[in-house]
Amino acid sequence: MQALQSSSLRASPPNPLRLPSNRQSHQITNARPIRRQRSFISASSSATVSAPKRETDPKKRVVITGMGLVSVFGNDVDAYYEKLLSGESGISLIDRFDASKFPTRFGGQIRGFSSEGYIDGKNERRLDDCLKYCIVAGKKALESANLGGDKLNSIDKRKAGVLVGTGMGGLTVFSEGVQNLIEKGHRRISPFFIPYAITNMGSALLAIDLGLMGPNYSISTACATSNYCFYAAANHIRRGEADMMIAGGTEAAIIPIGLGGFVACRALSQRNDDPQTASRPWDKARDGFVMGEGAGVLVMESLEHAMKRGAPIVAEYLGGAVNCDAHHMTDPRADGLGVSSCIERCLEDAGVSPEEVNYINAHATSTLAGDLAEINAIKKVFKSTSGIKINATKSMIGHCLGAAGGLEAIAVVKAINTGWLHPSINQFNPEQAVDFDTVPNQKKQHEVDVAISNSFGFGGHNSVVAFSAFKP
Repeated sequence: MQALQSSSLRASPPNPLRLPSNRQSHQITNARPIRRQRSFISASSSATVSAPKRETDPKKRVVITGMGLVSVFGNDVDAYYEKLLSGESGISLIDRFDASKFPTRFGGQIRGFSSEGYIDGKNERRLDDCLKYCIVAGKKALESANLGGDKLNSIDKRKAGVLVGTGMGGLTVFSEGVQNLIEKGHRRISPFFIPYAITNMGSALLAIDLGLMGPNYSISTACATSNYCFYAAANHIRRGEADMMIAGGTEAAIIPIGLGGFVACRALSQRNDDPQTASRPWDKARDGFVMGEGAGVLVMESLEHAMKRGAPIVAEYLGGAVNCDAHHMTDPRADGLGVSSCIERCLEDAGVSPEEVNYINAHATSTLAGDLAEINAIKKVFKSTSGIKINATKSMIGHCLGAAGGLEAIAVVKAINTGWLHPSINQFNPEQAVDFDTVPNQKKQHEVDVAISNSFGFGGHNSVVAFSAFKP
């Protein structure tokens, strides 16, 4: 969750309901049955309990077989990760529109995007960029999963679904529709205004295009969206409702109303004189996050389904968790309880002990309160920080809002595959409380045992997912 740089939007939170200290956590509707829950040794536990056990049923083990993206570094997964490893910043001055009157005039703006070969000319002209990014990333993920083109006909499309979320939806289409209403009247509103603005249409159009008839919807939990989608998609597979899910996030909010909205929240950096150093998670001189855009999508399958079709397995999804701070619209809880308990539940769902985790892709947005709140929450779960490396993808590509977790999950899988962690750039004067190895400014070789990826969103939405190398 991104903390604002001002308390101008602060509302008095409702009085929390007082519950007994030994209360049970509520189960969300798509969680796995109670018999699947496991116990582990938590940093907050005083008793030693049974060691965690990972899933062994090939129908319920979830593996990653494909990845696709649209990013400020292009649409190729390998090229994207090479840019991250080199420590290159994708942040620059905005030239898509005249931003000269805004107090923030830069972002992770995508340039030179092409949907050729993935979207026909008519839809290329009509669709909001948010939808285009979703479709291109989704189809590229299928190609990398060896399911491009006619190969997709080899699977049961009735059990293949799409769950690609977005925090903002078709913001350009929405903005233009409102402007037409005000300036020209209701008759000049496009008939595509509603369909292309709503958040579920990316998943719907991808499914319509490909004939995928399995679970299909979107989740919109602000900047936690992608991880929520991975978690829900995996549970569809584990419950037997799908053999395969295309899941992730998409966002295209670098337009005047999007930039202006976050400026009004006082959430953005104003380092206009040096945009490439503006996103500096954990640095004492950080002054807000930097807007980014794009899409990040994974193909998730049951191990049984992937093995039957000889799929290229690149990693395993071990588990995840979602919860809510129940505290404030934009500010994190000072005690870190929401985030720390979300991490603990993720590890429990994954069958992983805290000692097995040695890499964290942090939410780390470069906000004053949010960065340290996350670090403090992590420390509640992990007793020792010496063996854990933590990095910040957003230091290079900015904060891609609903797509952030998708693009960061791809970075995590590539770290697992390559044995190299990308740096957290712009680490000039780090906070003393950050006593982790943040991979400052230079990539590092690191064999990842278990990785977790954190994403938090306005509204107090917390989400954590865990990945590892696939081992039969």
